[in-house]
Amino acid sequence: PDVILVGEMRDRETVEIGLSAAETGHLVMTTLHTIDAAATINRIIGMFKLEEENLIRIRLADSLRWVVSQRLLPKVGGGRAAAFEIMGTNLRVEEAVIHGETEDKTFYDMIVKAKPFGWITFDDYILELYKQGDVTEKTALDYASKRAEVKRGIDQIKAFRGEKTTDIEGLEIDDTYRERIRRKDRDMQTPG
Repeated sequence: PDVILVGEMRDRETVEIGLSAAETGHLVMTTLHTIDAAATINRIIGMFKLEEENLIRIRLADSLRWVVSQRLLPKVGGGRAAAFEIMGTNLRVEEAVIHGETEDKTFYDMIVKAKPFGWITFDDYILELYKQGDVTEKTALDYASKRAEVKRGIDQIKAFRGEKTTDIEGLEIDDTYRERIRRKDRDMQTPG
């Protein structure tokens, strides 16, 4: 067969069989219960002994083509909305699989940079669901990978719609503080 579907890679032996099939030219599709693309790669590598890790990293980097992750979010009005994270492979991803992620080279960052090529983070997908009205702000934030990024995105969407981006109202500058600022401005303008 040209295509092999493995129900789920639960153990080392199944991963080994899948990798061997991929290395001989078969398209292998499988599932794994993880939270995102990075966790998928780390789970596969983690199924092997430490002394096998380097070889498995190289084999995986050579065989991996796409990682598609899915989360089901509560939908406005009932039901579920699927959110996806999609990561392909390129030289940066292969290097990160072989050598591991670093602080400045994470799979998340690689996905962000490859958005023009059809890659997408959960956060960007969740923001689209929010923008379309499929999920609430709370749901979007609860399921975010990087909550601060999603919060910023939600604020941008709200601002574009003309909605408030904060609940803070009625803030005023204290008169004493205002007077200190005026004096400081005058002092800076006075030569001398």
